[in-house]
Formats: sequence, structure tokens, C-alpha cells
Amino acid sequence: MIRKCLFPVAGYGTRFLPATKSMPKEMLPVVNKPLVQYGVEEALEAGLTEIGFVTGRGKRAIADHFDVSYELEHQIAGSAKEKYLTSVRDVMAKGSFSFTRQSEMRGLGDAILTGRRLMGDEAFGVVLSDDLCVCEEEGVLAQMANLYKQFRCSIIAVQEVPEEVIHKFGVIDGEQIKDNIYQINHMVEKPDAKDAPSNLAIIGRYILTPDIFEIIESTPPGKNDELQLTDALLTQAKSGCVLAYKFKGRRFDCGSVAGFVEATNYVYENIYTHE
Repeated sequence: MIRKCLFPVAGYGTRFLPATKSMPKEMLPVVNKPLVQYGVEEALEAGLTEIGFVTGRGKRAIADHFDVSYELEHQIAGSAKEKYLTSVRDVMAKGSFSFTRQSEMRGLGDAILTGRRLMGDEAFGVVLSDDLCVCEEEGVLAQMANLYKQFRCSIIAVQEVPEEVIHKFGVIDGEQIKDNIYQINHMVEKPDAKDAPSNLAIIGRYILTPDIFEIIESTPPGKNDELQLTDALLTQAKSGCVLAYKFKGRRFDCGSVAGFVEATNYVYENIYTHE
């Protein structure tokens, strides 16, 4: 039903300086795999095999990661170390990868719009690599793809967050129509706690219908003078239907140092050591 997934990866990763001065934040390793690979694996699990990246300057390492390294392959061929390439080889075999550049970073909405040439005129997934999601059964995107088969509209992932951090998120207000599913009637980007319409915060997983591109084009800049995807989704919700889904699983904010360390510890203790 959905074949494509977009990864906006043009950000600077300033909260991880100086490490990200010469290294994309998406390539920071959570134990033994770069952050972006976890997101790609989640997309592939959901059947989204056409992977598109919206990159920027200094991001070549991402493209190189999902390509063959002939020198490395030659050096470790036939040795015990070859097993360490198994996961990325599997990803490369299952997916196809395309890239386009965002010339100027003007918000998530602009990054999505830049990816239009890769996604075309069909519904597609979006993964923000900063959010690492771990699920016991099927991944977040797979859960959302199943919902899309039923509802055929844009869907955003949400989770309950404490009041003291609500100002870091887009926040939804909606009517619950089924368990963990809400029809959105309002959204606010990074509100003060007193102005937040709920405690349901948007996290970095979306399924978007292709009309979102034209909506973004006609959306004026919002908070921080950037094109906000939240504003475009609110327009879409008012003219049609946008659903919020409170997903099953655990999310780590790997855009922050504390969240990245927490994710690393969790993956090491609960996943890596059991492989």
C-alpha cells in the first residue's frame, strides 16, 4: 500500500557539537549501528522499501553508509569480522536509496516539500531519525501503515509527555474515535505548558498523503519564521481528516545527549547483548 519513506536529514545536530562538526548526527552510533540505520530498518519492516533522503552539505557519510565499501569488503572478506556487516548488507539488499539536497534549512515543512521529487504523487512515510523507537512486536511505522490501509488519510504518531517538556513538541487536540486513535481538530507547535491543548505530543513518525505538498506550498512561515509541517497538517485536518495514533512501543529522544545515552544503554542491555 505504501512503498516510500522520506528521511529529512539535513540538520546540523548542534546539540552534539563538536562531534557533529564533521560527522552527520544521523551517523552517531547507538552501540554498533548509526542512528539512521535503525530508522531505515523500521521503514523496511513496514514494507516501505523506497527510501529517500533530504540531505544537506556535509552529509555524504549517509549515502556512503548505504553503499558498498569495496576497500573494507576486500580487507575483511572471509574473516570473522565480516559478520559485522550483516545488518547493513541486509538493509541494502531490501531497499533502494535516493537523495536530494535541501539548499537552505527552513523548517520541517520545507524539508518535506524538498522531498516531493522523490516521493511523487502517492502516500509516503516520514521518519525523523532523532526519534529512536523500540517496539516488542511490530515497529511504529508498521503499526501506522496498517492503520492507513483502513483510514486512507494522513496519520501522525503521538505519545503522552509530561507538562514540563511539552514546550519542545507539537501538540494535538482531538476527538478519540477508537482506542489510541484521535481525529485531530487542532495542533500547536511548541506551546507553553499553559497553552497546550493536551499532553499528546507529536513524535517523528508520519504517514502523509500527497496533497500535503500543495498545502505546504501555500502555508506561510510560522514559528521561528520556518515552514512548519504542523501548520500544513492543521490545514489538512480542517479540510479533510488527519489522525493521531498513540503508538505501542518506547521512544528515545536521540536529539538530546541525555536521550541518546539512555537509548544507547537500553539497546546495549536489551537488544545488542541478546543478538
